[in-house]
Amino acid sequence: MEHLVTFSIHGDIGVIAINNPPVNALSSGVPEGIKAAVHALEARPDVRVIVVIGGGRTFVAGADINEFVEVIAGRGTMPALHPALFAIEDCAKPVVMAIHGTALGGGLELAMAGHYRVATADAQVGQPEVKIGLIPGAGGTQRLPRLAGVAKAAEMCAFGEPISAREALDAGIIDKIVDGDLLEGAIAFARSVPGTRRTRDLPVTPADTSEIRRKLRPNLMAPLAALDAVEAAATMPFEEGLRREREIFERCLHSDQCKALIHAFFAERAVAKIPDIPKDTPVYPIRQAAVVGAGTMGGGIAMALANAGIPVRLKDTDQAALDRGLATIRKNYERSVKSGRLTASAAEERIARIAPQIGWEGFEQADIIIEAVFESLALKKEVFAAIEKLAKAECVLASNTSTLDMDAIAAATSRPQMVIGTHFFSPANVMRLVEIVRGKVTEKPVIATAMALAKSLKKVGVVVRNGFGFVGNRMMFPYMEQAQLLVEEGATPEQVDRALTDFGMAMGPFGVADLSGIDVFWRIMQEFPQEFPAAAGSMRASGIEKLYAAGRYGQKTGAGWYRYDQNRKSIPDPDVLALVQKGNRAISDQEIVERCIYALVNEGAKVLEEGIALRPVDIDVIYLTGYGFPAYRGGPMFYADMVGLQGIYDRVLQFGWKPAALLERVAREGKTFAANERP
Repeated sequence: MEHLVTFSIHGDIGVIAINNPPVNALSSGVPEGIKAAVHALEARPDVRVIVVIGGGRTFVAGADINEFVEVIAGRGTMPALHPALFAIEDCAKPVVMAIHGTALGGGLELAMAGHYRVATADAQVGQPEVKIGLIPGAGGTQRLPRLAGVAKAAEMCAFGEPISAREALDAGIIDKIVDGDLLEGAIAFARSVPGTRRTRDLPVTPADTSEIRRKLRPNLMAPLAALDAVEAAATMPFEEGLRREREIFERCLHSDQCKALIHAFFAERAVAKIPDIPKDTPVYPIRQAAVVGAGTMGGGIAMALANAGIPVRLKDTDQAALDRGLATIRKNYERSVKSGRLTASAAEERIARIAPQIGWEGFEQADIIIEAVFESLALKKEVFAAIEKLAKAECVLASNTSTLDMDAIAAATSRPQMVIGTHFFSPANVMRLVEIVRGKVTEKPVIATAMALAKSLKKVGVVVRNGFGFVGNRMMFPYMEQAQLLVEEGATPEQVDRALTDFGMAMGPFGVADLSGIDVFWRIMQEFPQEFPAAAGSMRASGIEKLYAAGRYGQKTGAGWYRYDQNRKSIPDPDVLALVQKGNRAISDQEIVERCIYALVNEGAKVLEEGIALRPVDIDVIYLTGYGFPAYRGGPMFYADMVGLQGIYDRVLQFGWKPAALLERVAREGKTFAANERP
């Protein structure tokens, strides 16, 4: 406790420093240390005011989520924050909170217990607990409305987004922005304060939060719960509001949504650890990059690199294609400027990092070359044969292929150990996932380099092994197939899409197919005839080929599974039913969800059996960050564990499918995918 929280005297100012690196989380020992330090300084006659500051790079970034996990598992108790917060708020001497970096979650709750708050200009504050299925649990929903008003507090607690120091100042959450040294500025401010000012004594004015409530997704528990708790601050005395907050917090903490969201939080950290790639594996520095192909994917990848400060050469075969790609890139940046996410000058700086070209000049200087051409094995082999003649020996050769054999692509070069798959997801400048495909002979520093690059691009890299469709698309095809079979049997595309978006998917399968392009799916089927046999009840025998033959490629042609107006808004189309429907059986939403989601799970089990995915958590992260699977369900494999594998196995048999051997074994043993994970 002593080393986590220390205090010192600066003239008549006592300074309490929190030292719990890396982010000064409020782990056990920290709240107790703060309380003890406040009492010690309060008792000293030579101290007139107290300043609380975070050591290192931040104030307090929140509670220790590991402790929440222990509580959920029944192995621990919640750290007691309230005694420390009341010790601060009830202190007879003014307490000034000095904020730099972030004051998030419990960190902002700690700061609000102070009598005053100052912050650096680049600091951020927020109550992001909803991101892990919780609400603020240490007075955040009660003190924040007293400082910022009910409407602002409701917005911050229900959406969980941090706000800047300037916005916090305007809202009344902080009292001053400090220029220069934070501690010196906080001490100077502390000497000017007139006395104590308890946040809990401030009045609360009720406000209309109906607009915020309308924006919340009805199937998410925590945001609505946070809103209820904030509204209680306007109708209940402070102590009663705290009790109400606690009741709601406990209910959220033990919910399936909270468990799933905490799983998702830790899952992104877990996938960064590859057992045979040690942390100290050397990486190739990526100072310059080159991208082959200026289409949708190539342009998006070039933007992702430019956004990370990496200069990139963008090549295409003809000027018209290059011009189209650059026009799209510029339009994307203009949209970011218009929305306020980027300044005009920042956008121009990023555009300037992208050098368009027809030839291969400068490719010999690139540290990584990423191929993003049409999904054809023959074409990709041709490109790799060309780039290996130009690339320096230590250049990483990467392919953006989404389904093709990475070992076959690598075999087109004389250095397959330098070849790796970097499967970005469209739009590549936005989507967070990169499937990193290691070939049979890809060397470990190349894998480590691809992981480091994904991180520098602010993306989540998940390492998978080579195989048809890798993990994401391999699992997507059975999911799409079940969706199509459901329509053949009597459902409509809009019913299937609605049932799955109600389940929580970001888009339904038919909306996805029309956005990606029916022609893209058709080409994959031509590339892999062995994966799509022309048998009854297969994708080859059903909708995709019929739509392709009719010229209905999706949004790009104004018609696919839906028709589209000039704004690309989908419109149900009875012509589709006439084209593909064979029956008119009434199908429930529950059957739709079970057949589509359980198809994902069954194929996921096969992917694990075959070693294409290393762990269930890798599959979960791929689907959470690349395929729009709802985070509050934790990913397909976590969701399966929560539902119960025996029940899923029984339904797989009832549907007439062949169950994955792993699903059958784990279900019969009464285990979960997570418990079966290889060490």
